[in-house]
Amino acid sequence: MNYLNQSWLIDRRHALRALGSFIALPALDCMRPLRAAPPITPKRAAFIYIPNGVNTLDYQITDHGADYTFSRSLKPLEKHRNVITPISGLHHPGGLGHHHNCQKIWLTGGQLGPSDRNSISVDQKIAEVTSTHTRFHSLEIANKGESLAWTADGIRLPGMSRCQEIFSYLFEEPSNGTTAQRRALRRKGSVLDANLDEVKSLEKKIGTDDKGRLEQYLTAVRETEIRTQRADAWLDIPRPKIEDNDRKRTNKDVPQTEAGAYFRTIYDLMVLAFQVDATRVATFSSGLEGQGLPIPELKISQSRHALSHHNGDPGHMEKLTQSDTFAVEQYSYFLTRLAETKDLDGKPLIDSTMSLFGSGMAYGHSHGNANLPLVLAGGSQCGLQHGKHLDLNQGHFDGYNLASPGAHYRLCSRPANSDAHMSNLLLLMANKMGVETDQFGDSNQQLSLG
Repeated sequence: MNYLNQSWLIDRRHALRALGSFIALPALDCMRPLRAAPPITPKRAAFIYIPNGVNTLDYQITDHGADYTFSRSLKPLEKHRNVITPISGLHHPGGLGHHHNCQKIWLTGGQLGPSDRNSISVDQKIAEVTSTHTRFHSLEIANKGESLAWTADGIRLPGMSRCQEIFSYLFEEPSNGTTAQRRALRRKGSVLDANLDEVKSLEKKIGTDDKGRLEQYLTAVRETEIRTQRADAWLDIPRPKIEDNDRKRTNKDVPQTEAGAYFRTIYDLMVLAFQVDATRVATFSSGLEGQGLPIPELKISQSRHALSHHNGDPGHMEKLTQSDTFAVEQYSYFLTRLAETKDLDGKPLIDSTMSLFGSGMAYGHSHGNANLPLVLAGGSQCGLQHGKHLDLNQGHFDGYNLASPGAHYRLCSRPANSDAHMSNLLLLMANKMGVETDQFGDSNQQLSLG
């Protein structure tokens, strides 16, 4: 659709006012007290990223199917066996040989162009469906401010990192009052109007290629304008009451030097955001490639990046395994909290929440980005069935030989199954969340968990 030629541009302010009023209606329904369950339980999705891959020798599960044995690094997830699916063998074709892009395309399944412009990430594609019901379009949490989320225009969304800042953003009324906020949103709307008018005046002066770029830009501007209208409508709806124990657990600033407490507080914030239906989509990146938090409580002072470049040193490899296991333990805490927290219908929150944990690299020392370490969890009410190790390498290689590191590292650099695209998994998650599409990123089919 060419938005330049649509009549909404002529009277877009009136149209969007009407649209904003229409969009606000479900908000009144979903912000009811937790005891009053809505007719349909919301579906939710979370995406958690660890940078620089893992020590694959201690991470890799070697048994296919339901009777698999947990590896050392994944052992903390054993108590969640019935609600998780470890996945081996997936890769992003667009990331092979381009390790600096691993994190950037983890949720987009694209291939970055020369201007570093990306395509939309799956969380934002899902949010297009879910955000009509929630105060916040999506939640982006990122250790260094650069999130996993990318807009339809291929622009990276910023992420928050301070726990207290996230709590205030989600659950506290604006300190400067709703009037000041509404005034700021109206100013933003006026700026967007001016941008659209200026772009419209360029239509007759540009070529076909530039018109395509303008249409992409207009799509992003229109999306921003709709979000602005929704935010305006939500200003009149009180924020949910947060119980004292939840407030004590989450409304605090935890330094990242206390890695365990920091991770758990972030996960508690995500659980609370889902529980009160503030948003239905969240991403959490614990660091950029080349970084990754040290873990002082384990006496690990190096970043994950430093540990990943171990050059076969046993001491460094052992610390990397400890760091991997620590990250998995924190993710296990997240799943436990989802399982013990009641949803709007009284059932465990994990039933309606699917989550993906993993990395865009496998073997960080040589930047191997095939055979990605991934765990899919939860979401039984979304139609996901778990309990197996899904191994896409099966039938395409001679079997795992972890006693021969070189052979295994090659598997982590060159995909055994060239058709096993990670975008097939992202397509599955998008479809289960209500996105009606048969293609996402470089997918070639929807992944089957059977």
